[in-house]
Amino acid sequence: MRHYENLVIVKPTFTAEEIQASIKAVEEIITSNGGEIAATNAMGMRKLAYPIEKNERGYYHVIYYSVAPAAIAEIERRFRINEDLLRFVTIKYDSNREIKAWNGFVEKANKASEAPKAETAPKTEAPATEEAPKAEEAAAE
Repeated sequence: MRHYENLVIVKPTFTAEEIQASIKAVEEIITSNGGEIAATNAMGMRKLAYPIEKNERGYYHVIYYSVAPAAIAEIERRFRINEDLLRFVTIKYDSNREIKAWNGFVEKANKASEAPKAETAPKTEAPATEEAPKAEEAAAE
């Protein structure tokens, strides 16, 4: 099994749910061909360097995974068929130095995916405590 990275650009005209469904389809293509996804990194909506199919922006998503080299041809073939993707690029990490860098990218992506979850948890608790005094004031009146 070799280490790979795929950057996919999804069409910006989709809703958030449709974008997530497209990303899940891409991940399903990888796993159905024997790949093991190590990490993903949602880079978000970004401006393209040049228009692609009259689109000025695109949703960028990076997937780090391991798979047998023979499966890459099938994965890329299915990416080309997928009309939801504007572009994709597959990067192979082969040498020991590249594999060490790939491991660093995976760790960085995993830390980035854990950080927003920790930040959003306290924010959801704050509005609940603010609403309780309003309910008490309404009951007092």
